[in-house]
Amino acid sequence: MSTLGTEPARITHLIGGRWDGTSGRTSEVFNPASGEVTGRVDLASADLVGEVVATARTAWEGWADTSLAKRTQVLFAFRELLNARKQEIAALITAEHGKVLDDALGEVTRGLEVAEFACGIPHLLKGGFTENASTKVDVYSLRQPLGVVAVISPFNFPAMVPLWFIPIAIACGNAVVLKPSEKDPSAAVAMARLWREAGLPDGVMNVVHGDKEAVDALLTHPDVKAVSFVGSTPIARYVYETATAHGKRVQALGGAKNHMLVLPDADLDLAADAAINAGFGSAGERCMAISALVAVDTIADELIEKITDRMRKLRTGDGTRGCDMGPLVTSAHRDKVASYVEAGVDAGATLVVDGRKDEFDGGDQGFWLGPTLFDHVTPQMSIYRDEIFGPVLSVVRVKSYEEGLNLINANPYGNGTAIFTNDGGAARRFQNQVEVGMVGINVPIPVPVSYYSFGGWKDSLFGDTHAHGMDGVHFYTRGKVVTSRWLDPGHGGLNLGFPRND
Repeated sequence: MSTLGTEPARITHLIGGRWDGTSGRTSEVFNPASGEVTGRVDLASADLVGEVVATARTAWEGWADTSLAKRTQVLFAFRELLNARKQEIAALITAEHGKVLDDALGEVTRGLEVAEFACGIPHLLKGGFTENASTKVDVYSLRQPLGVVAVISPFNFPAMVPLWFIPIAIACGNAVVLKPSEKDPSAAVAMARLWREAGLPDGVMNVVHGDKEAVDALLTHPDVKAVSFVGSTPIARYVYETATAHGKRVQALGGAKNHMLVLPDADLDLAADAAINAGFGSAGERCMAISALVAVDTIADELIEKITDRMRKLRTGDGTRGCDMGPLVTSAHRDKVASYVEAGVDAGATLVVDGRKDEFDGGDQGFWLGPTLFDHVTPQMSIYRDEIFGPVLSVVRVKSYEEGLNLINANPYGNGTAIFTNDGGAARRFQNQVEVGMVGINVPIPVPVSYYSFGGWKDSLFGDTHAHGMDGVHFYTRGKVVTSRWLDPGHGGLNLGFPRND
């Protein structure tokens, strides 16, 4: 990345082992803490996407025939390289996304867990075998790679989200075309270099930067067999509808409005800490962020007081300076989030803490907005209805567990939720009744570990397959069942009847 007074770095595509392929269009990459342009990323044309896919298709033929032993060696080597370079990748994330270094390092570490899971691919791809299912007939199952798969990843987790998909796709024998966010592409570029260093053949892992033109080219290209996407719900729906219309397998993870229900018997100090961590970590730019805190009336005032006290101690600023929260990713996004704060005030919500008035430890041109807290929010308000994707926490008061549960279940999103209680019966009832894909019990951000799968319900997921875990292995492979009979040398004769299970 560039420093003040230097030319912004050029960030380009990885096509079959070479860094090249500019289309003449570029997009600016910023340091959100300073507002400085630090890079210019090449934006691919549809023709260039076609070149990348063709390169991946050729490379896939050899990689699909590569032994599991060799694939595993590459996976282990990538894991070791990623672990050794995770500090460097975290620094790239902070420089382009803005999240604080500890948060960026945590992102890489969680992605690393999926790479570790993929190292077990020989076991994960084992099929079944039934000997003598019928007389002298054996039946067995196989899982085989799809071909070229596309991964379209968002700006908020430029390392972790690609790592949800790519290690498993590659381990299963596919070739990958990654289109990272043009807002913060350098972490993806750095990881692509690690795949090459780990011994992955050229063309199996490719990176193409771009905007809607590149996305549409991937969604419609006949040689792209599957698409993995994470982003907002409107775009996830578009990706799903467009790609499936062109015959592709799709997992499109959309937006969220995650609720945290706090019951009267909860440990309110634990709940207040959790609300701060889940509401304002990564400046609220998480699909698993808690943005709606549902508090039973009897404890709402005390809980809000505890949250407010903790908010006063938060320091917002440059992610490299030991701050608690960094800037938002772009000035446009900062302005959009700030407009929701104004909309909440206009709608009659009580603005308890106004993050627009914070002092910030960073550049005057940084994309700043401090942690913001609303009380007396109602479901009709835009700050409740919409996914704000910023450091805005809305408190909705309810009279009971039942009212809180009904509020959550009525929401069109179903990504993540949490309940805070010391009542095991209430917690068990909640996990069974709530219509959400990922549930936390006294855990505010219930992101599953890598050997389980990540994904929501309702408008938070388009497709029926979640990310990583065994869902990921199944998504990136096709099942095949073989029925075989090897005849004894002395066998003879004809039988024109329908095969029977004798």
